[in-house]
Amino acid sequence: MAELHDLRPAAGSHQRSKRKGRGPGSGKGKTAGSGENGQKSRSGGSVRPGFEGGQMPLQRRIPKRGFTPRKRKIFQIVNVGDLARVEGSTVNAQTLKDAGLIRSVQGLVKVLAMGDLSQAYSVEAHKFSGGAVAKIEAAGGSVTTVGPAVAKAEPEVTVEPETAAEPEVAVGPETAAEPEVAVEPEAAAEPEVVAEPEAAAEPEAETETEDETEIAAEPEPEAESEEETENNG
Repeated sequence: MAELHDLRPAAGSHQRSKRKGRGPGSGKGKTAGSGENGQKSRSGGSVRPGFEGGQMPLQRRIPKRGFTPRKRKIFQIVNVGDLARVEGSTVNAQTLKDAGLIRSVQGLVKVLAMGDLSQAYSVEAHKFSGGAVAKIEAAGGSVTTVGPAVAKAEPEVTVEPETAAEPEVAVGPETAAEPEVAVEPEAAAEPEVVAEPEAAAEPEAETETEDETEIAAEPEPEAESEEETENNG
């Protein structure tokens, strides 16, 4: 029976770690096994592909001509000499696929003029070269140009019936809206009466003079003569 002080890992299952950077005598001293110091000795440290230290890189020194169109059409090429591998006299995308001449039925097919024909074929393809048409018709066959391949129809998605809608909560009748009061059109504004200029007021001094003249006009009672007074006495 094994005891705790006798337990050891299985032979060959444990490997001692390397002691790096412990001087040249250890074998892993100066560069610690990385081969060099600096950027390339770091974890993940490297230069991007094509970088030449800052000078003009090769891919930029080479001149460029032409371009690749974004909407280019890629055709599957079939030569007239390969049509003999098709069984029967009818050649279309499906028969070419069965004969191993093309990879996809959905792709575009172009027929070129390399090779010879030994029999007449009725060929259907998306494009033909002039030489291929001449060879097929010279052998007694026919050429039919078809439209672009139709994409595969997407599978129909079955829509589950919707759950019954919750009953609507009856809301009490809203209070009757107050009738709008019809606003009568405003009466036409009466024309403004132009006030005549008032007569200049007479000065007050003249009024007082008129009163004095009236008082002066009244006759004063005559004084009785002294003689009549004496006679009466």
